[in-house]
Amino acid sequence: MEQAVAAPYVSGRLAEAGARVIKIERPEGDFARGYDTLVKDQSAYFVWLNAGKESVVLDLKESGDAKLLSEMLARADVFIQNLAPGALARLGFAPEELRQRFPSLIVCSISGYGESGPYRNQKAYDLLIQAETGLCSITGIEDQLTRVGVSVSDISAGMTAHSEILRALFARERDPERNGRLINVSLFHSTADWMNVPYLQFRYGGFTPGNHGLKHPSIAPYGAFGCKDGRQVLISIQNEREWRDLCRVALQQADLADDPRFLSNAQRVLNRDVLDPLIEAIFQQTDLEAMVKRLDEAKVAYGRVSSLGDLMDHPQNRFRQIRTSRGSVAALGRGAELPGETSSELAVPDLGQHTSQVREEFMNKR
Repeated sequence: MEQAVAAPYVSGRLAEAGARVIKIERPEGDFARGYDTLVKDQSAYFVWLNAGKESVVLDLKESGDAKLLSEMLARADVFIQNLAPGALARLGFAPEELRQRFPSLIVCSISGYGESGPYRNQKAYDLLIQAETGLCSITGIEDQLTRVGVSVSDISAGMTAHSEILRALFARERDPERNGRLINVSLFHSTADWMNVPYLQFRYGGFTPGNHGLKHPSIAPYGAFGCKDGRQVLISIQNEREWRDLCRVALQQADLADDPRFLSNAQRVLNRDVLDPLIEAIFQQTDLEAMVKRLDEAKVAYGRVSSLGDLMDHPQNRFRQIRTSRGSVAALGRGAELPGETSSELAVPDLGQHTSQVREEFMNKR
């Protein structure tokens, strides 16, 4: 029983792995269906997150629909929900009660701030959580704060929920007497966990990373530099050997490695205002691809600062096909690859497409 991004991310990954996923929607549908109309007249968010699912429309205020959900839960392995805090309980399906009624059921609830604490009833969406956890305070350039360009708090919560569900399924398989369990995942805590490095640096070292745009806050040189053709390449130096190779091969200034201002990472960070313009001036003399060849020769890690057009044509891409009612869509492939496994083309369900057949299956055939 899901909407938006976080919970659909979880169930979408399970559907891709072969699980049967029944998506319960309100009569008006998951509001993510209407985020945009850019992918064959459907929302990019919805196409990405909902392939391979069945869509069933229920109004749980109606006794017949509530009974149908109960019948489904009696046979389900996992129930995922991210309704507003308390909404499920008001509909008669409080997670704690579900655990009593269906002992083997794994119930995963995703919320903004969790099931306890002073913010537990506060509404929460991705960008709000990025701000609340301090993520925005270390993202941007100087005083200009920005969001991470994708729904990273939603995705973080979805990834956390996915791993916890798999852990619960594994535990139930190994020890059936443990049966199901309750899992509570929040956007706030999932994102805050990812904030541990700047948090620990600040709490115990008094260090504030600040906003450095495409520069690393505590490593130098580690950032983007513009080339002669106007394109940017981002380089990363992790140790003194790489620093010397960068100076000797890529920058073609071997003596720079012995400059006392740049003899260690700590000194290079301290003198970043001097170092970065020196590197930029050298990069500005060469087109990006020629500089990339020099970085390859020096065995220095780099990444081109790509546009979405560059990503679309990137030679490293792999794709998965998603079927919609208006034709097939080529989406970027999953992060994991299983050699030898062939992926099927999953379909995005229309609103309520499977309501009748699911009602027939669960209400009339036990």
